[in-house]
Amino acid sequence: MTDGGGPVRIIPLGGLGEIGKNMTVVESDDGLVLIDAGLAFPRDEMLGVDLVLPDFAYLRRNADRIRAVILTHGHEDHVGALPYVVREVGVPQVWATRLTLGLIKSKLDEHGLIRATELRQIEPERGPVRIGPFEAEFVRVTHSIPDAVAVVLRTAEGTILHTGDLKIDHTPIDGVRTDLAKLGRVGGEGVALMLGDSTNAERPGFTPSEAVVAKELLRILLDAPGRVIVTSFASHIHRLQEVVDAAIESERKVCVVGRSMVKNLNIARNLGYATVPDGLLIKPAELSESPAEDTVILCTGSQGEPLSALTRIAYGDHPTVSIIRGDTVVLSAKPVPGNELAVHDTMNELWRAGARVLHQEIAPVHVSGHGSADELKTVLALVRPDYFIPVHGEIRHLVAHRELAEAMGVRADHVFVGENGACFELRGGVVRRVENVEAGVTFVDGLGIGDVRDVVLRDRRQLSEDGVLIVVCQLSQGLDGAVPPEVIARGFAPEGEGAETLLAEVRERAVGVLEALEVRETKLVQSHLHDELAELIHRRSGKRPLILPVVVEL
Repeated sequence: MTDGGGPVRIIPLGGLGEIGKNMTVVESDDGLVLIDAGLAFPRDEMLGVDLVLPDFAYLRRNADRIRAVILTHGHEDHVGALPYVVREVGVPQVWATRLTLGLIKSKLDEHGLIRATELRQIEPERGPVRIGPFEAEFVRVTHSIPDAVAVVLRTAEGTILHTGDLKIDHTPIDGVRTDLAKLGRVGGEGVALMLGDSTNAERPGFTPSEAVVAKELLRILLDAPGRVIVTSFASHIHRLQEVVDAAIESERKVCVVGRSMVKNLNIARNLGYATVPDGLLIKPAELSESPAEDTVILCTGSQGEPLSALTRIAYGDHPTVSIIRGDTVVLSAKPVPGNELAVHDTMNELWRAGARVLHQEIAPVHVSGHGSADELKTVLALVRPDYFIPVHGEIRHLVAHRELAEAMGVRADHVFVGENGACFELRGGVVRRVENVEAGVTFVDGLGIGDVRDVVLRDRRQLSEDGVLIVVCQLSQGLDGAVPPEVIARGFAPEGEGAETLLAEVRERAVGVLEALEVRETKLVQSHLHDELAELIHRRSGKRPLILPVVVEL
């Protein structure tokens, strides 16, 4: 229970109206906890951006009140921002299940932060624990990674249930099912507010079992005449195990390619979440020594990432693996929204190189880790929340989940479809919406975090579309051009009129600007050059390249 007398506030900072960067604040007057700290991958228009994180502004303002981060499972969209939160804001404790702790230990170690926070293990079977100002209890749920949990926070103002990501799979690969009995018990005790995973709310029926994919992978490995290459998310430990099991039964050796996949499989093996017999694995350099029909390659690159193993293999750029005509490539993952074009490009290159490509549109090689409509309705029926906030999804997913909640008896005015930064107050079992808090995005570009602003992205977009013109002018004491201006064009190709003709006109106009000016202040000269040349170029070519005047005083 909370000790303070004020309301409990629930503030999603990420994961609403989008796929990824899931992060929710739950706070009372005595402090706050974060549920998840995820990232998202950049869209095509976010040129030069490596990762997208939630906005940390609210956390920075309340840094002294942060008590812990609770992680529901080990996927990047739930844990990927953790090192940045620890470094930029500070976190006293991180609570996670055993596998999730193993994954984040490696991540924190890479960032030099392994001693920057206390790591605490979640053990759902041991009952409630105290985390910050709340009593927390955990419910095991099935997802596409082992050791996933839902989070129950008991407060003086009412109980909050956050489902995390879940599905109801009656034949899970590891035998761990969503604990429906515990969800029912928590619901029977009374849940004031439930936050529910909305990813598959639009899909009718039930999400197929992971066992369907295991059966199909075995069939492919048994029937394929040559080598089989399987790509999946590196954190999808269940899927990696299915490939290993199918390789054993089809008498194939397994080669794991891709740093993150090798790392995650080793962590899972060391913690007992994956079983790989001795002698099954071979190194990439040993592939040439094994017959093609006796090998399977497990690699990263399911999202068409430019530097991933599969993409480099497809384009003939991988140092040890290349496509052999007759290979079968299995894309055992669904493209994340925004990645479709990159995935399709990779698939086309694989076909062009002579491979046969199987994906979820033509074969049951992937199932979701998120429950569909009937599963979400089952959870709502068990929990019977008084208030409901759909989370983890685009607006269409949130609205679909709202409709499911209303169909299951939650009052329409007790369901809130919000956005990142929406603030809800729970007091005396009643939830109401209050004023939003600041919640945008934080870009990671190389080693910098938060250095990329809108103006930088705008310049990058302009460079990618219309190129750049650099005009170098040397000025003498009398402002006469010491030498004619030099015009350098990159990525700028005017249509119709020849480029050289237009560039010559640009040089003439620059000379005219310099001769007409009666000032010698460098910035003013640059401003006049920019405005005159931009107008000329747009009128002659219809394009707006980035114009960079460089003025050198002699």
